[in-house]
Amino acid sequence: MPTTEVKDIMTPNPACCTPGTGLRQVAEMFVEHDCGAIPVVADLASRRPIGIVTDRDIACRAIAAGKNALELEARDCMSSNCIAVPLDTPLDARCEVMEKNQVRRIVVVDGSGACCGMVSQADLALKAKDKKAVEVLKHVSRPRTAAPARA
Repeated sequence: MPTTEVKDIMTPNPACCTPGTGLRQVAEMFVEHDCGAIPVVADLASRRPIGIVTDRDIACRAIAAGKNALELEARDCMSSNCIAVPLDTPLDARCEVMEKNQVRRIVVVDGSGACCGMVSQADLALKAKDKKAVEVLKHVSRPRTAAPARA
């Protein structure tokens, strides 16, 4: 039986933004594309990923920090440690990357390094043919650090 690859379960051609895209436009992209993450690319021509903006990034790095999100751009709250895997990555290897980096979404790049897809935990849960989704969810959801005690 052939090995399942990332390309078999990814969401193809995800919406992307540039570092200068306003956060309001990014949030509108979340709604329009029914997603919670938008890859940030160097430019729309190359689609080379340089980061990712999630709904949580906006909530934590803008709103909770008391900043006016309407005045900010993707570069102001994106995660710049964008984890990407090649299109032909075996599913098991992709799951290991997600677990190791504790990320819920991963960018997929083609042979030229352009963003061509996204794989989320939901894609894995809905499309993968084995129990890998449960393992990824367990490892990715593990707290990174202990929460501070409340007084």
